[in-house]
Amino acid sequence: PAFRRFQRQFLLGYLPALAADWLQGPLLFQLLHSRGFLRSQIAALYSCGFASNVAFGLVSGVLVDRLGRKKSCVLSSGLCSASCLLQLSRDFLALAAGRVLAALGTSLLFSAFEAWYIHEHLERHDFPAEWIADTFSRVGLWNSGLAVAAGLVAQLAAEGLALGPVAPFLVAVPFLALSAIFAGKSWDENYGKSRACGKACGDGLRGLSSEPRALLLGLAQALVESVLLVFAFLWTPVLEPHGIPLGIAFSAFTAASAAGSALFRRGVTGRLRLQPL
Repeated sequence: PAFRRFQRQFLLGYLPALAADWLQGPLLFQLLHSRGFLRSQIAALYSCGFASNVAFGLVSGVLVDRLGRKKSCVLSSGLCSASCLLQLSRDFLALAAGRVLAALGTSLLFSAFEAWYIHEHLERHDFPAEWIADTFSRVGLWNSGLAVAAGLVAQLAAEGLALGPVAPFLVAVPFLALSAIFAGKSWDENYGKSRACGKACGDGLRGLSSEPRALLLGLAQALVESVLLVFAFLWTPVLEPHGIPLGIAFSAFTAASAAGSALFRRGVTGRLRLQPL
């Protein structure tokens, strides 16, 4: 019972932030296009966000350990909220700043929350390490459902609130506020080891050079992610001229992704016992 209470406390802080992150995906290209920007300008804004994500990803772990993991979770929600509000602007530089803030907030979202949980699970509560998998399997299941729901909510908000494609970004702000308030009030603070950024990056590079399989896995993952990012930029201008509701299409994509993950798990752990390459 104590573990379930702790697990519920984590999910109530983490899941609203994940929901807000998904809400910002379905209509981003349509929003920028409605602001009158050319496709090349939209590509520059996307690239600004992707490049910032790479840059912040190198230092986010060190920043989280120094600042404090709970504070980093709250900061993530604040940065993403500011990014959502900047989508109301028609100024190119303001929108570029929004992409940078979103990248920093997302880097913290996918590092601080999990780091906070693992430390609390093992160090403060001394729960068995084997139970961590149960929590993150629940996160994965909820995250798939939130992704599918986000497309539907984004479409309904854009059509029902008379605000157009900026509506989902405004709907995301209350979810981010809920996450920040719950984490700030209900979670204890914890910190990691204080390390210099250069030393942390050096250790990572040495680890890659000493383990070729890790380097190959990283390269394969980078290639897969690059294809997904290109797809994230192209799918809207391909589908929109045909009158396909973009939120519904986004939900279909995420539902197909969840189905693929479920089939993979069944194939690996079921009677087939397939082996990943």
